[in-house]
Amino acid sequence: MLVIGLVVVLAMTLGGNPRPFGEDFAAPPDLRPPLARMCPLPATPGPVPAPSVPADPPVLPSPPAGSATASAPAVERRTVDEEAGISYTEYPAPWQPWETVWNAGTLEVPYRMGQHFVTEPAYDGFSDYHASILSAAVPAAENDALTFNLECVGRRVAADVRAEYYPQPSRMELLRDERTTLGGRPAWVTVFRLHFSRPGLRATDELAAVACVDVGRATAAILYISVPGTHRQWDWIVEDALASVRPV
Repeated sequence: MLVIGLVVVLAMTLGGNPRPFGEDFAAPPDLRPPLARMCPLPATPGPVPAPSVPADPPVLPSPPAGSATASAPAVERRTVDEEAGISYTEYPAPWQPWETVWNAGTLEVPYRMGQHFVTEPAYDGFSDYHASILSAAVPAAENDALTFNLECVGRRVAADVRAEYYPQPSRMELLRDERTTLGGRPAWVTVFRLHFSRPGLRATDELAAVACVDVGRATAAILYISVPGTHRQWDWIVEDALASVRPV
């Protein structure tokens, strides 16, 4: 019987069936968050590069003289996003609190906190166009790790913003794309002006910033700021809001 059994196994193997006793088990599903799959940590982390300085840093308008921000009020109001782990300046009217959840782009970053105001109501018959300062927490690390690939995650989120939040095709002027610190925490900041066209929309360009902040959690804090070209008097708020970021 033993000889017969060996002969049968040998025949099945030579006949092109290298697994005569059944199929291989399926590989376990990859349950890592999308950004952790896209941006694995390097096997041997290298030295953290110093923050870079753009060759031609953008020159944005300053706050209007006599405004609440320009006159530095004694009590600064702040938006506190406990889930993301950051806070930042809260601005006066026309800015209003953000009171919904916007899952934007392919990465579906869930913006729950921030401010906005409508710049073009019902521009296409039913949708409003906004200026915005929004924050979110997005999973970026593997398992329970408290670190992630900051540059890769920051650039992936910024690329998703450029490709998914705006009319296409578009043309981009890159103003900043660098490792820096915000509120003493490591961050990757991308600032760009995007040019586009959409029927019914008066805005044909927008100044935008995407900050990815490492707040020592498995999630990255994302701050997204956008100012349509129809309201360039608010361009200064991009750098002002970035500079105001603090961990909570």
